[in-house]
Amino acid sequence: MSAESDHDSGRDTDHEHDYEALGLVAGLEIHQQLDTDSKLFCGCPTDRREPEASTHRFRRFLHPTRSELGEIDVAALEEASVEREFEYLAFDSTCLVEADDEPPHRIDREAIAVVLEIAALLDMTPVDQVHVMRKIVVDGSNTSGFQRSALVASDGEISTAEGPVGIEDLMLEEESAGRVAETDSGVRYALDRLGIPLVEIGTKPHITSPRQAKEAAERIGMLLRSTGTVKRGLGTIRQDVNVSIAEGARVELKGVQSLDDIDDIVAGEVGRQVELLTIRDELADRGASVDDPVDVTEVFADSAERSSANHTSGRSPRVDTDSGVIEGALAGGGRAMAVRLEGFAGLVGHEIQSDRRLGTEFADHAKRHGVGGIFHTDELPAYGVTEAEVDALRGAVDANENDAVAMVAAAPEPAAAAIEAVAERARAAIAGVPEETRGVQETTSEYLRPLPGAARMYPETDVPPVELDIENVEPPELLTEKVDRYESEHDLDLGLAEQVAYGRRMSLFEAAVEQGVDPTLAAQTMESTVTELRRDGVPVEELDDERFLDAFSLLTEGKVTTEGLPDLLTALAENPDLSPAEAAEREELGSAGNEEVREVVVEVVERNEDQVEVEGMGAFSGLMGECMGALGGRAEGDTVSELLREEIQKRA
Repeated sequence: MSAESDHDSGRDTDHEHDYEALGLVAGLEIHQQLDTDSKLFCGCPTDRREPEASTHRFRRFLHPTRSELGEIDVAALEEASVEREFEYLAFDSTCLVEADDEPPHRIDREAIAVVLEIAALLDMTPVDQVHVMRKIVVDGSNTSGFQRSALVASDGEISTAEGPVGIEDLMLEEESAGRVAETDSGVRYALDRLGIPLVEIGTKPHITSPRQAKEAAERIGMLLRSTGTVKRGLGTIRQDVNVSIAEGARVELKGVQSLDDIDDIVAGEVGRQVELLTIRDELADRGASVDDPVDVTEVFADSAERSSANHTSGRSPRVDTDSGVIEGALAGGGRAMAVRLEGFAGLVGHEIQSDRRLGTEFADHAKRHGVGGIFHTDELPAYGVTEAEVDALRGAVDANENDAVAMVAAAPEPAAAAIEAVAERARAAIAGVPEETRGVQETTSEYLRPLPGAARMYPETDVPPVELDIENVEPPELLTEKVDRYESEHDLDLGLAEQVAYGRRMSLFEAAVEQGVDPTLAAQTMESTVTELRRDGVPVEELDDERFLDAFSLLTEGKVTTEGLPDLLTALAENPDLSPAEAAEREELGSAGNEEVREVVVEVVERNEDQVEVEGMGAFSGLMGECMGALGGRAEGDTVSELLREEIQKRA
C-alpha cells in the first residue's frame, strides 16, 4: 500500500460557514426506481435477483462514440482511457434487449403513466411528445455503452421553509446494471437491475443552504412515495447533489444513499472548496508551478549499479530500497516516475476534508490509471522510504525546500499515465477548484471523472416518439394527506398513522380496512406485530399482501381470533406452501365457541377459588392471563374478559 491510497471516511460537520457570504448554490438530482411490472424497453420482470442465481455470463469491451457533431464527451474519453473488460451476469429472465443483441421495444406505458402522476405532483408541464435519447456511458454499467433517457416534463416547483425550489426537468430513464465486484481485468455487473424504469428529477440551482437541500430532498421523496408505485429499500433511490460557491466550481456529488446525510454532504463539499481556495491563494503567493514528470528509477537502484552499463543501456537495475511497494514495482520491470511541484511544500499534506488531503486528491487521479496510490515529500521519509532517498529524489528533480515532489512506482505504462494525471491535478490546484464528478463516501467524496458535456447525448433511433395523454392524469393523495385522513377517518393516533402512511404496506392497510378489518388492528399488525415477529426470527419477508389479506379474512369471518393472528402469521411465514386455512387448522387456531370459552373460564376460577374469595376482582388480572393461555389464542380477549368478570362476581 502506498502513501496516498486508501483513507477513512469521516463526518465533516465541525466547521460552520456563512453560506450566503460564500455564495453557495446547490441543486439536486433524485433518481428513483419505479415499481412497474416490466422493464422500460422490454417485458422482463423488475424483480431483483441474487448473483448466485445467474445462469450464464458474457463479456464486453466498450468504447466511446462521437456525437452527431463529431465530438467525443470528455468524461467518456477519460473513462475509456483505462482499458477494462466488463463481465455480465445474466439470468433465466434475461432477454436479448438486456444483452444489447436486439433493439429496444416500445417504451413501457405503465412507466409513462406513473411519471405523469409525478409531474402533476411537482406542478410540471409535460412535453407534447416523448423522444428517447442515448446518453454515452462507457463504465460498463450498460451493455450498449449508453443509457436511454427521455424528457417527460419541465418547469415545476416545490416549497421549503427557506423558499421555493424550482424543478428543472423530469426524465424517464433505464436503470443501469448492478455492480457486483471488481475483477482482475475490469468489473462484473448483474443484469437483473438493468432496464428497470428510473425517474430522474432535477431541481434548479435554487438551494442556498445544506438544511434546504435536505428539506427539498425529503419533500421530493414524499411526493414520489405518494404514487404508491416506486420501489423501496436500499439502492432504489439515489440522490446526486451539485454544489458550488462563488469562487469555486460546480461539483457533482454522486451516489448519496441516505436523505439524512445530504446536509452534511453539502456542508462537507463547501468546506472542501473553501480549503482548496485557501491552497490556491497560498500557491499564488508562492508563484507555484508544475514541472513535467521525469523518470527517477535510479534513486532506488543499487548504488554500485547507478552508473553501470546495464542501467545506462535501459535494463532494469537491481533495486536497493526498504520500501516494499517501490521494490515490488521496480523488481518487476517497473519505473519510478516523479514530478516537481514548485512552491507546494507543506500544501500537498494540507487537509481539505476529514482524513482527506490535497495529496489524496492527487492519488484519486493516479489510481484511475491502475496504480495503488502515490508518495509525496510532505509525508516522507515514511513507508520504508529513507531520508537519504528523499534527498536523492529531490536532487533528481531539482527540488528545493519550498517544493514538493510526488512520485509513482508501477509498471512503465501506468506509472507514466498516473504521474501525468498527478501533474494535471496539481496544475488545477493552482487555478483553484476543478469542475468534476465525485463519488460520495459517507459524508466525504473522491474524484470519479470530469463533468460530462453535451456531446454525450444523441437521439435514439430505435424507439419511436410517444404522444402523451394528459387529460385523465389525476395526482394521487399525498402521504401527508393520508396521515390526516387516517387520523380523522380511522381514529389512528398520529404516530401509527405516520408509520402506516410512510410504510411499505400502506396499500395493504387500505385493502384490509376495505375488507372490514378494524383499522387500528390492521395498522398494529402490519407495523408492531410484524416487527416483533421479525425480531423473533420469523421470516416475515415470506408474507406477501395476498397471504395477509387471506389471514385477515379468517379473522373477519370469526374463524381466527385477534389473539391467534400472530401465531397464524408465524405459521404462514414458516410454511409458505400452506394456505391460511390450512395453517390455522394445523396450529389449532380455530375460534372457540362461547360455551367452550365459559367452560375454560369456570375451570380456571374454580381452580383458584380461594384466591377469588379473598381478593375478589383483584384476582382478575392473573386469572385473565391463565384463561387466555388455556385457550391458546382461540378466543377474543373481550369475550374472555366479560365471562371471567361474571364468574368472579358470582363468587365474590
